[in-house]
Amino acid sequence: MNAVRYAAVDSWIVAKRDLIHWVREPVRVFANLAYPIISVLIFGLVFGSAMNVFGGGDYIEFLLPGMFGQTIAFGVGSTLMMVSMDADRGVTDRFRASPMSQTGVVAGRSIADLVNSSLELLVLALCGLVIGWSFHDGLFNALVAFALFLWLRFALVWIGIYLGLLVKPEAAQASWMFLFPLTMFANTFVSPELMPGWLRVVAEWNPLSSTVAAARELFGNPGVGGDSWAAQNSLLLAVLWPAVFVAIFWPLSVLKYRNLSR
Repeated sequence: MNAVRYAAVDSWIVAKRDLIHWVREPVRVFANLAYPIISVLIFGLVFGSAMNVFGGGDYIEFLLPGMFGQTIAFGVGSTLMMVSMDADRGVTDRFRASPMSQTGVVAGRSIADLVNSSLELLVLALCGLVIGWSFHDGLFNALVAFALFLWLRFALVWIGIYLGLLVKPEAAQASWMFLFPLTMFANTFVSPELMPGWLRVVAEWNPLSSTVAAARELFGNPGVGGDSWAAQNSLLLAVLWPAVFVAIFWPLSVLKYRNLSR
């Protein structure tokens, strides 16, 4: 019990450190919050009139869950970059030399990231409500949908932590070139049914697509459906995909932290 208590305390200390860094860098915080808002305005109001939703429905209501998903995925790049910079500058070595819980150090980063992610989702949801998005199946289902987005973010953060401990900051900057197609080869902006055959399969089995599709169903937004197993079981996959990522990358991150030598 003492080990668990110390790990919890150390996790909060590291999380508090990261949150203080965000507060002291208002420009970066503003940029992180402004990007999804600008994207919603561009895709929803500029391109929205030319977009079709498979099966019918308002495109803005189709778009917002996809924007929630893209925002969640893009946040991993920031996690990867910050962890890599801490390791490269010797900050992580200082943590390792201190009497701190090894699990707590890496877990603290995930806690801070979830706080930041919650703020991003809140701002994006308010922006969506202003331009015409809404949820139609009750507040409880809407909260479950947002919980699924945070569950996916929590899982992806562990991938970012592991890769951040693995690569140098120069390589971490290249993560965006992989995150962008990950969020586009999905059901975020276009229904997979409208894609070519091979790309449709990729989009339907993209873990991000499962969370976005499940959220659309819980919000009561258009774009739900499809005849593939993945499309018909999106809620199940929205729970299982992140669980698999956590089961793999949490222990890998802790092990890498223990064996880190830079």
